[in-house]
Order: sequence, then structure tokens, then C-alpha cells
Amino acid sequence: MRGSVEHSWGWGHSAPSPLLLLTLFLFAAPFGLLGEKTRQLLEFDSTNVSDTAAKPPGTPYPPYSLADFSWNNITDSLDPATLSATFQGHPMNDPTRTFANGSLAFRVQAFSRSSRPAQPPRLLHTADTCQLEVALVGASPRGNRSLFGLEVATLGQGPDCPSVQKQHSIDDEYAPAVFQLDQLLWGSLPSGFAQWRPVAYSQKPGGRESALPCQASPLHPALAYPLPQSPIVRAFFGSQNNFCAFNVTFGASTGPGYWDQHYLSWSMLLGVGFPPVDGLSPLVLGIMAVALGAPGLMLLVGGLVLLLYHKKYSEYQSIN
Repeated sequence: MRGSVEHSWGWGHSAPSPLLLLTLFLFAAPFGLLGEKTRQLLEFDSTNVSDTAAKPPGTPYPPYSLADFSWNNITDSLDPATLSATFQGHPMNDPTRTFANGSLAFRVQAFSRSSRPAQPPRLLHTADTCQLEVALVGASPRGNRSLFGLEVATLGQGPDCPSVQKQHSIDDEYAPAVFQLDQLLWGSLPSGFAQWRPVAYSQKPGGRESALPCQASPLHPALAYPLPQSPIVRAFFGSQNNFCAFNVTFGASTGPGYWDQHYLSWSMLLGVGFPPVDGLSPLVLGIMAVALGAPGLMLLVGGLVLLLYHKKYSEYQSIN
């Protein structure tokens, strides 16, 4: 997957329309997803792993190369009404038939306004963003407690990799018990960004009971991969070829996992300009108002009572 968004696209300070952003992403995505043998679906055997922070999270199985997948015709799933489309595929060579009833899907969606999706983790989006949702459905794991992951590669800016930030918040109304947002930023004045919450889901629709921890490895420079000879991709990414990569793994050896429903989903937001800033939700603002306002109201009422009490007894004159 590639998430590089740069001013070299030629937009300057003008954002593309949602349909144009979706179209460009769809033209570029097949080369990012299918054209490089280093793009992989990872699988680990976590049967004998008790440390949830272990890296890697278990014994690795041979990875699935996305270059060896057979993918659907994207025009069959393109929906202009919802500005969405889905890449869905399975390995062309599958002797063990692990994907006989399963698939790996990448759903891309653009947006016409600022809002939040109905499904968790409900990342705040604007008209300058696209959401990429990854879903592994129905594939047979090669172990009883298999954990899955993805290799994510992106173009760097200059010799350096994008900077990584972790934002913490007291507000978790939209993704219960997460309290964190991870993001990549391209440039000191961000010309592009990628955002995700460190959570995946083992059921559809996602919820707190099916939430899986999401672990991202440090971003590191990768070998230079040649860009595909596509004029659209060259216009989209430019001529540079310095790549950075990191792995994202989903779940832990304990708790819910892919083995429950043979389902796994994770979402990332990609966009141009500055990333959306998550404010406090109305629910949390209401709780804070009550928590902070109640003591103040009690002090005010107590002061009025004391004032009236003092005034009542100050009307009597001393007999001496």
C-alpha cells in the first residue's frame, strides 16, 4: 500500500474533488497492491506466545505475496453514489485451499464532506481524504491461533521517512477503550498524512467485544522498488523511489482473534494537507460540564444560602 501525498501532485493549496481523489487512488492502488512482490499478507503462529508485546508475535508462516493474487475487475464494484470501490482477491496458486472460501479485500472510499463513518473506528474524515479498509474474510488460518498482519510501504520525502506521531485523548466514544490515534506525516508542513487507530475488529460490525490490539513496527527505509511505468502513477507519485516500510499486526495470543469468526478488518485514512483534528465528542463535553459544573453550582447555592441566612439575622437590633 502506498500513502504518499505530496505537493508535487500539482494541486498547490487547492484540494481535489472527492471523485478525482478516488479515481487517482484507484488508478495508483493496483500498482501499490499488486505490482510489488514485497507487499505481503503476514501470518504468525501465536500458540506458544504469552507476551502480548512480543515482536514478531509468533512463529511466522510463509507470507502471502499480493503480487500472486488474482483480483476482481474494479469497475464491477465502483459505486459513484458512495464514492467507493473494492479490490477483492485470493491467491492464484492455492494448493492447500486456504482461500477456497475466503478473500482479502481493500475497500477505498472518498468523501464529499466532513463526517464519520457509521462503523468503528469512525475516523474523522474530510473531503480531502480517502479511507482504505482492509478485510480478511473466510480464509482458513494455518494454525489454531493465527495472527495476521500487513506489510505497508510508502514513499518517503527526500532521504527521510515520514514522521510518526501518537496522539492520546481522554475521549473514546467512537472507538471504546482505544484512547490513541497514530499518524504518518509527510513534511514539516504536512503535504499529506495517514491516520489509523491501533485497533482492528474480528467481527462485523465491529464493536468493543471484538476489538483487537493493533501493533505497528517502527518505520524504516526499505530497498528501492522501481515504480511501474505508468504515466498516471508517475504523475501521482513523482520520480523518486526512496521507500519506507513498516508492518502492522492485528490481535494477541489471548482474547478475541481471527479464529473466532474468520473475519478481520482494519481501516486507515489517507489525505492531503493537514490531518483532521479530533475534538472532544458531545458526550464527553456533557460529562465534563456536569462534573465541573456541579461543584460550582453547589458553591453558588451554598453562598446564596449563607447570604440569606446572614441577612435574616442582621435585621434584629441588639438590646444592649
